[in-house]
Parts: sequence; C-alpha cells; structure tokens
Amino acid sequence: MTNRTGISRRSAFTAIVLSSVVLPYTAQAATLRVGAAAENVATLDPTRATATVDVGIVSWMFNGLVRFPPGSADPTKMEPDLAEKWEASEDGLVWTFHLRSDVKFHGDYGTVSSEDVVYSLERAKNPKTSSFSNDFTEVKSIEAIDPLTVKITLKSPVPGFLGLIANYHGGNIISKKAAEKLGADFKLRPIGTGPFMFENSVTQQSVTLKAFPDYFRGKPKLDGIQYNLIPSDASRELAFRSGELDLINGKREQRWVDQAKTWDGSTVDIFAPGEYRTLFLNQAHKPLDNVKVRQAIAHAINVEQIVEFVGTGVGQKGCSVVPPGFLGEDCTWTYRYDPELSKKLLADAGLSKGLTIKAIVSSITAQQPIMQVVQGQLSEVGINLDMQVVDHATYQEQSRKDLSDIVFYGAARYPVADSYLSQFYHSSSSIGKPTAVTNFSHCDAADSEIEAGRKATTDAERLKAWSEAQHKIHDQVCGIPLFNLMQVWVRTNKLDYGYELKGSLNLAPPITENTALMQ
Repeated sequence: MTNRTGISRRSAFTAIVLSSVVLPYTAQAATLRVGAAAENVATLDPTRATATVDVGIVSWMFNGLVRFPPGSADPTKMEPDLAEKWEASEDGLVWTFHLRSDVKFHGDYGTVSSEDVVYSLERAKNPKTSSFSNDFTEVKSIEAIDPLTVKITLKSPVPGFLGLIANYHGGNIISKKAAEKLGADFKLRPIGTGPFMFENSVTQQSVTLKAFPDYFRGKPKLDGIQYNLIPSDASRELAFRSGELDLINGKREQRWVDQAKTWDGSTVDIFAPGEYRTLFLNQAHKPLDNVKVRQAIAHAINVEQIVEFVGTGVGQKGCSVVPPGFLGEDCTWTYRYDPELSKKLLADAGLSKGLTIKAIVSSITAQQPIMQVVQGQLSEVGINLDMQVVDHATYQEQSRKDLSDIVFYGAARYPVADSYLSQFYHSSSSIGKPTAVTNFSHCDAADSEIEAGRKATTDAERLKAWSEAQHKIHDQVCGIPLFNLMQVWVRTNKLDYGYELKGSLNLAPPITENTALMQ
C-alpha cells in the first residue's frame, strides 16, 4: 500500500526515521486529512448549522465581526476579526463596528462591506432563515452607516453581546451577492471569507476545502482539508493509526482516551467547551404531563454512576440546568438519586405497576451506551425505556418532530446562562413552533424570569433573574442535568495547530492559516 507521496509506507517510515536523526520537522504544504464521526453533512449554511459535524467545518470557512482567539473559548478574550475596532455606548445599547478594508470573499464575490454584514445579521435574526434567531431578539436595528461602518442598536443590554457577532453560530458573515445568487444551493456551496473555501462534496463521503490564497490574515500553510465522513469509530481509528488520516474525532470515553494516549506519534486533545448532556422530559406527552411522573424519573437517575461510566477526565458532573462554569449557573437546586422516592411518586401518580416511555436514541458512542445505562436505572423503579436506536441524522430529525418522550441531548453554547435558558427552556423555543430551537421538554416555567434577565440593567438584577429561572425550571422538572462531555480529538504529532488548544466553541480544533503539517 502506498501513501500520499506514492511510495510504500515501509519506505516512507524508514525515510522519516533516518531523516529525523539529523533534521527537525519542517512545515510542508499538504492537505490535512480529517476523519469526522458523522454519516453526512446536513448544511454548511452558518445560520442553519447546528450539528457538531456541520459547525466544525463551517468554522474553517467563515469569520465574524469579532472572534475567539484560535484555541480559546474564553469570552473575556474576544479580539477583532472582520471588524478592526468597535465602540459601545455607555448604556450598552448602541454598538458601532468599523470593518477592515479590502477583505475578500471566496470566489468572484468581491470584498466585505457593511451591506454584507447587515444582510448576514438580519438573516441570522430571522427565524425563517436561522436556527439562532432567538439569540437576536433584543436586536432593534442593524444599519450600514457607510461602506465600512455598521451600527447595531439593542432594545436592552445583552449579556455577552459580542458572542452573538463572533465567529460562532449566527455571527458568521456571508456574501449577500452569493446568497442571493445561489439561493437554496448556498447551504452546500457556501461563500465566506475564512482561510479555507469550499471545493466539493460527496454525499455521505467527504467535503473538500482548499486554501484561500487571498485570506486577509495571509495565505494558509496547508493546501487544503479533506473532511472524511466516517461514522464507525473502529474504521476511523484504523485509518488514523495506519497513517491515512492526520486528525480524527475521538471517542469521548475515558477508557478509549487512556488507550489512545499510548499510540505512538500522536496526541490526544481534550478541550472545552463540554456539550452539556441533559435528559429532557417531554411534557406534551402523557403521562409526562404529570409532574409526579417527571419527578419519579428524576429521582431514578443516578448521575454519579453515569459520570463514572463516562469517566471524570472527559465528563464533568452537572447540577443546574445551566452548564458548569457558565456565568449565572446556580447549583442550589438538584435532584437526588432516591429510587424508593421514585417508586412512591409513581404510585401517587397511579402508576404503581410501572409504565413504558419511548426515546429515539442515536447510535453514536457518545449517546447509545449512556442511554443504555439510563435504561437500566429506570428499569429498577419499574419504568421501561423503549429505546429506538437510529443513525444520528435520523435521531436529530425525529427529535425535532417531537417523537420522543425523553430526549437525550447535548450542546455547547456561549457561556452565559441566558444562551442555555433561552434556547432550551423558553417556551418560544419549543419544538413545533416557528421559533423552535431546542426546547424538547416544552418547558414554560420561567419565561418571565428569562426575559427579565435579558432586560436587566445591572449584573445583580440579571443574576437574580437567572437564579429564579433555574429554580422554576427545576421545580417543573423540565430536564435532568447529567454531565458536561468534553471534546476529544486525536492528531498526529506532525500536525502543528499554530496555537495552544484550550477550547473551541465550534467543537473542532480551529484550522487556521498558521496550521501546518510537518515533514
């Protein structure tokens, strides 16, 4: 078998060993070969990309007005991206951004102007074109002051506002001309400004990106990226260990991580943010409309056992419905594991003989094994969890059709309480509504408190509103917090990211103009 240079692997290995005796690694132009744990890419439209596989690849093609520094998920370290500077009014309601000049879009779509920014953010604000429209509810207006100046006016101060217009979710800037020309095709033929641009895709096989030589921060050191879709963990691992891939999704299980750390010539990267795993209880389905039944389920779940199964190195135990470490998280209210209380609550609800509930479950290793643990715990109190295991894309689709009694879901969001409360627990985000995001439980316990937090003018008022919201959501038992599942990727030691990887809100290592493969 030959490698990408056309020589045998044995010869290539020998050459590397001999040369490494006298020469250090040196960067070479090459295509980065990535193995992604997914069956297909649903969309590369940044305002619709919610699946982990989509978000990662989108992040390599687009920029926001501001950005998280490569390798960071820290909102206190935001830096300029397409905007070279900005100012905010004292009341935090008016933000003015000054764009870099002559930033080119991919292809023949000209340079970035304030018109493109207004178009992109209005599109992100519109529920008909965006999965993140709820993030922009407090945006009053977006105006082009001149070709390189944009003014955004808010109805009320927004906690972590810069996160909305960063290189993440709805903050990515697209070409107005390209979007209008391509129409529905834009989702699989995207046009951005990032270091890599779309070249082609093969359904259920791969997406190929090539370096954008006119990238405003400089020509990338890589020639391109081959993004291979390999849902099988075993196949992905085999391809990596045989030298056919340079970077892969790892299994987010402690035993697998410990094993991968023993592989020669590779590095395991574990980084933030975690995807916060929660069991959402669908109140629109009987008998889960009865709070006693939801309480019974909550007290039947042994979170400690689940975290032990996942491994403390990759799974951080949760307590509030807001993820650990988020600004505004309040762990005052938790559900204790108490199977006897669970049985009593079921009896009080007239279900002393037990019940059966349904869950659509993804076959991926980050979900199915954990749900099997949950299934075993529920069985101990007389609850039969009917798991219908499907591929991940079908799970995503059916979960959004409201077909599950329990939805096991994990997601990373901008690290302030409002982002999680609004998208998972405000009634406007309920599945089935035009403004739906990820409120799988149809929770409506804390709408007023969530809205009060958005409109608060002081930190004290905001934190108080968020705390009350978490209390009410806890009492309604909308979701059972489980754990924060960290990101796990494995790379060849020849891959130099060009920065220190501590976090990435886009859930994949940023591949930048400085990323290189060493020879």
